[in-house]
Amino acid sequence: MKALLALEDGRAFECRSFTGPGEISGELVFNTGMTGYQEILTDPSYRGQLVTMTYPLIGNYGVNFEDIESDRVQVSALIIREYQENYSNFRATGSLAGYLESQGVMGIDELDTRALTRHIRQAGAMRAFVSTQDLDPLSLSARAAQIPPMTGQDLVRFVTAEKPYYWKNNRSHPFPAQRMDESLWDRDTDRLRVAALDCGVKYNILRCLENAGCQVLVLPADTAAQTVKRLCPDGIFLSNGPGDPAPLLYAVDTVRDLIGYKPIFGICLGIQLLGRALGGKTFKLKFGHHGVNQPVKNLATGKVEITSQNHGFAVDPDTLDQNAVEITHINLNDDTLEGFRHKQYPVFSVQYHPEAAPGPHDAGYLFGEFARMVRDNK
Repeated sequence: MKALLALEDGRAFECRSFTGPGEISGELVFNTGMTGYQEILTDPSYRGQLVTMTYPLIGNYGVNFEDIESDRVQVSALIIREYQENYSNFRATGSLAGYLESQGVMGIDELDTRALTRHIRQAGAMRAFVSTQDLDPLSLSARAAQIPPMTGQDLVRFVTAEKPYYWKNNRSHPFPAQRMDESLWDRDTDRLRVAALDCGVKYNILRCLENAGCQVLVLPADTAAQTVKRLCPDGIFLSNGPGDPAPLLYAVDTVRDLIGYKPIFGICLGIQLLGRALGGKTFKLKFGHHGVNQPVKNLATGKVEITSQNHGFAVDPDTLDQNAVEITHINLNDDTLEGFRHKQYPVFSVQYHPEAAPGPHDAGYLFGEFARMVRDNK
C-alpha cells in the first residue's frame, strides 16, 4: 500500500506500508544494528519514536516469543528498505508483518533508508509523520511540525509498571496484596534483595540481575524513597527508559534521597537520573546513539568495550562535581559520558546496555560488580 513519510523540515520520502493502512507520528531515529529487530521493537526506550533500520533486509528470521524485551511493541513504526516476507529460523513462530499487525504498529518499506539516515545524521533527529491517506508532502510536513517535541516530555509514565511485581525464574510474578515492607522478600534464600525502579526496564536486564544472584522486586517509577526504604532492600537498580530525563522530577527526587542509603546501579536513563540527582545537567544529542557497535573506553582498565546503546539524551560531565564523581567510561565516537561512579558512596552507572552483549561479553562484568558491591555493603 502506497505511503508517504514526511519530516518537519519539509523532506519527504515515498514508501509503502506492508502492514495495511494507517497514520503515525513521532521522533524519527535510526538504528545501525544488522540484527535484533524484535528486541528493538519491544524496547521501552523507543517509546514515541519511529525507528529506521540502516541494514537493508529485515524480517528474514521472523519473530518469536523468546526475544521480546517488554510486554508489547513499543516503537511507533518500523521503517526499513526491504521487507522479507519469507522468513526462516528454527525458533520463529510467525512473520514480522503479522507481529506488527497484531499490535497495531505500522511497518514501512520500499524507502531509501540510506538517504533518510544521511539526512538525520546531518540535520539531527526530528519529528516525522507517516500516512497511507495523506500523500501531500507539504500537508504531511506541516502535520509533523505540530507534533510535541521529545524534549520536555515524560514518556516514562507510558511504560513503567502499573504496580510492583517480582521477577523470578525468568518471568514476572504478580505482587501479593499486602503492605510494602521487608516481609515481601523471600527469606528462604541467600539471594541479594534488589529493588528495581522501572522507568521502562528491559526483560534481559532483569534476567542478568537474577543470574548475578539477586531476587528482584520491580517498582513503578513514581515510587517514593520512603516506600523503597520500608522494603529494606540490599541494593537499588535504576533502569533504562524513554525520552527526556528533565521532566522526571519525581524519579530524580527519589534517587537523590536514596544516594548513600544502599548501593545503586543505573543503566541508560538510570545514569541520567543519577546525574541530575547529583546536581548535573542533561542535554539532547543531535541524533542519539542507537545501535550495537558503539565503542566505549573503560578509563580504569584502558580497554574498549563494544556496546549496545539506545538513548537520545546524555549527562553533561562538565556539570558534575568532579570532587564527588569519577568519570569511568567515555564514548570513543563523540567523547560523550558513558559511565561514572561516586567517590564516597557505592553508586555507579553506565549509559550503555551491558545486558544486550554485542561484544558479546565486553560489558557483562557490570552485573557481577554490582552484586559484589551489594554483598560487601550488607
